[in-house]
Amino acid sequence: MATKEETLRQIVIKSSTAMAVVCVTATAVAQGTSTAAADTAPQGFFSIIFSGGLVGLLIVLLLFALSLTAAYLVFEHIMTLRRSEIMPEGLGDRVRESLTAGRVAEADQACRQQPSFLSFVLLNGLAELDGGWTAVEKALEDATAEQSARLFRKIEYLSVIGNIAPMVGLLGTVTGMIFAFQQVASTQGSAGAADLAEGIYQALVTTVGGLIVAIPCLGAFAIFRNRVDQLVAEAAYVALHAFAPLKRRRSAKSQPPTAAPPPPPTDGGA
Repeated sequence: MATKEETLRQIVIKSSTAMAVVCVTATAVAQGTSTAAADTAPQGFFSIIFSGGLVGLLIVLLLFALSLTAAYLVFEHIMTLRRSEIMPEGLGDRVRESLTAGRVAEADQACRQQPSFLSFVLLNGLAELDGGWTAVEKALEDATAEQSARLFRKIEYLSVIGNIAPMVGLLGTVTGMIFAFQQVASTQGSAGAADLAEGIYQALVTTVGGLIVAIPCLGAFAIFRNRVDQLVAEAAYVALHAFAPLKRRRSAKSQPPTAAPPPPPTDGGA
């Protein structure tokens, strides 16, 4: 009886030992597999960016060029879309004083000494002084519309870049997906999920790059558009205020002369 118990005890010990060896072996194999996968996966920011091959590299370079262009445009607009650049300090008041005194040449010279949005509008109004207030007002409106359109065309490039960048990133993603499934087709379906995942995350890098370029561009475009609207409205008001003396003189000339009151009746015929 004791012999049977000892035999069973030995069998249990041997089984436990065998199971422990199997578990240790499986753990070692799993660790080796994960280490190999980690070694084959690209590590680091630049490794991931340039892991998409030649097509991915070209798309990343295109996105980089778009980002540089957007940065240049933002810097330029910050420097040019300022109140001092659009409306030089005191220009409207000097033109108004010159027109009040009848010194048109002095007003023209003041505008030419400070070229800007406002000076361009004022010069167009001064050029139509001989045509009266109606011609001056029309010239001011046309000049303001022309200059505001020029400013909007400049900031429109930010909107274009903001719309193109995500499409370029999507192009890189679609190209990467095509290459990933092409690998599956070439291996007759033997490619595993790890191969597909690697190709997909490499392709998504371009989409992330496109969004990184597009989001700041669209935000800057909205800010600059509102800034242009505000500055154009202020410049139009200053221009009309500068020509207010001409409008008042026109209003005074257009008023009919006051009729003399009739003489009082006399009683001479009574």
